[in-house]
Amino acid sequence: MPTRQSRALLLALAVALPLSACARHRAKGDLPYVARDVGTLYSAARQRLDQARYKEAAQLFDEVERQHPYSVWARRAQLMSAFAYYLDHDYTNSIQSAQRFISVHPGNRDAAYAYYLVALGYYEQIQDVTRDQKITRQALDALGELTRRYPTSRYASDARLKIDLVNDHLAGKEMEVGRFYERRGQWLAASMRFRAVIDGYQTTTHTPEALMRLTECYQALGVTEEAKKAAAVLGRNYPGTSWYDHAYKLMQEHPAQALPAVPRGEQPVPLGTPGAKAQSLPGDSGTAKIKPGGTVTPAPAATDPDPTTAPTTATPAPAGPATTTPANTGPTTGG
Repeated sequence: MPTRQSRALLLALAVALPLSACARHRAKGDLPYVARDVGTLYSAARQRLDQARYKEAAQLFDEVERQHPYSVWARRAQLMSAFAYYLDHDYTNSIQSAQRFISVHPGNRDAAYAYYLVALGYYEQIQDVTRDQKITRQALDALGELTRRYPTSRYASDARLKIDLVNDHLAGKEMEVGRFYERRGQWLAASMRFRAVIDGYQTTTHTPEALMRLTECYQALGVTEEAKKAAAVLGRNYPGTSWYDHAYKLMQEHPAQALPAVPRGEQPVPLGTPGAKAQSLPGDSGTAKIKPGGTVTPAPAATDPDPTTAPTTATPAPAGPATTTPANTGPTTGG
């Protein structure tokens, strides 16, 4: 029969074994959640960020917020966490951290940067036009929100450029579906897609092709007057493109509907506004080409850059919010 000492020993072993197993099976990248002063935590997070250990940096920034939620560094750590997740290509956590910052600190001077991180998080996840475009529309909404709220911020110009690229991408999706219907002989469904490009994305590179294919669809449907109108608009706006050459030859096959030749270089007019003056847009187009992340190459800086200063390049790269690294003893209080 076991003695009291043996029973105590067995109980101690039963408690120690699970703890040792947890220690052995801890993931390599996990951080021990021990209590530290805010200065030590924040400095360690910045060190990981400078060493390109972005996941560890993000976890440490999260710890600053968790262990010291009411310190002056918690707000800055929250935004730096979103930045570190972005650099680690963990866009879901980056968006969530930035959105949490916006909800808690909507009037903060770094709120524009938080909106920018949200937009970039969606933008980087855009997929090719053969896939579902839900993320693309979310990126467009986030970019539009940034430009509406902060039209003069350093991030607005880059957001406007990306809005044009996203719109071109969405137009490419409509063209892809329209071509699919056209190949199957579903002329009405195809014409609706091409019409959507002309009505909603007429400043994109896909407009000339959409007009030419709309002419083909109307011809196949027997709506000859509409086909003639579409070809005429194509000729007035894009007279020097291969798309108009194709539409012109198509209409010449039907002498009663033939169009007069449009001299190359004639001043084009905007769609739907006869007689008005406008500059011509790019002509030939194919499937929308957009490479997520191709225009943004973030890199960690030695110190947190100030988002209120002017960018040094035409396309600003995301940078951390304006902060200074606290001393190991923690931030000073007061004020």
